[in-house]
Amino acid sequence: MTFTAEDYTSMSKRLEEVRTEIGHFIVGQKEAVEFSIYCVLADGHALLEGLPGLGKTMLIRTVSEVLDLSFSRIQFTPDLMPSDITGTSMIERLENGKQQFTFQKGPIFSQMVLADEINRATPKTQSALLEAMGEKTVTVLGETKQMAKPFFVLATQNPIEMEGTYPLPEAQMDRFLCKILLSYPSKSELMEISKRTTGAEIIELNKIMNAAEIVHAQQMVKEVLIADDMLEYAVDIIAATHPDAEVIPEIGQYVQYGSGPRGLQSLIKLAKARALVSGRFHVSIADIKTVAKPVLRHRLLLNYEGEAEGKSTDELIDIVLQKIKQGQSV
Repeated sequence: MTFTAEDYTSMSKRLEEVRTEIGHFIVGQKEAVEFSIYCVLADGHALLEGLPGLGKTMLIRTVSEVLDLSFSRIQFTPDLMPSDITGTSMIERLENGKQQFTFQKGPIFSQMVLADEINRATPKTQSALLEAMGEKTVTVLGETKQMAKPFFVLATQNPIEMEGTYPLPEAQMDRFLCKILLSYPSKSELMEISKRTTGAEIIELNKIMNAAEIVHAQQMVKEVLIADDMLEYAVDIIAATHPDAEVIPEIGQYVQYGSGPRGLQSLIKLAKARALVSGRFHVSIADIKTVAKPVLRHRLLLNYEGEAEGKSTDELIDIVLQKIKQGQSV
């Protein structure tokens, strides 16, 4: 399927309507809103980290309402079992007195799934969710079930109260397209949040898009062009995150492991999604730079020295973006 420049301009306007409608309910959190939309368009999943009460649940619920997608929320706890997520087969009695097994779908069979505090569940339960994310299927008693389309998981982590949690291994963190950080609201935003949530007025959200339009937009993202020099620039950024490459001294000093090929794929997918939202059918340097931090911040593993000196992955990504220039291959 070939899309014209007018198609991209038209879709950009529709997506701007989506952002505006979300803004009628969600105060601030511009980056979180934008990257949630980018992830949906790139057909990926996001990891959301922020303090309690910053609106992580309301954000994804609002996005699902505006996009007219089915929504489910799974509260991860240590006693949660994989079947609580995927569903299970139950014995059903028929009218003729016979019995048969009937599959009862779990909450994972929604188009938008909020996995709340994913690091509180055991690794076995976490892996059940991550299998669905990676393969877009769930296998129960040897029978494979297809996920809904589109299918988007937003998993949240609480940066405090880490006692008794099961942090996701790096290989599983890598499954997420990006990691979004929720910032604390400003004074004016706090005032607006109070007005919207404690008054008598009920905010009604309009449904701007539907599942078929989102699948169409996802196809448009895949066909966004990326020039060879843009691709090489993205590759150089990923290569520079490896301490063995010895390209940037700070990376060699503070980083134990850098980003792998999935990081490059995520960088390009999100850059293409941002290009579509901007109404363009080609990727720019600004697209790659803008999405670099959310894509890479959970893919860089600091070493002991980096941890001891209190370095953040965002600081190191900034250094990479400053030192790697387009056309200067590493």
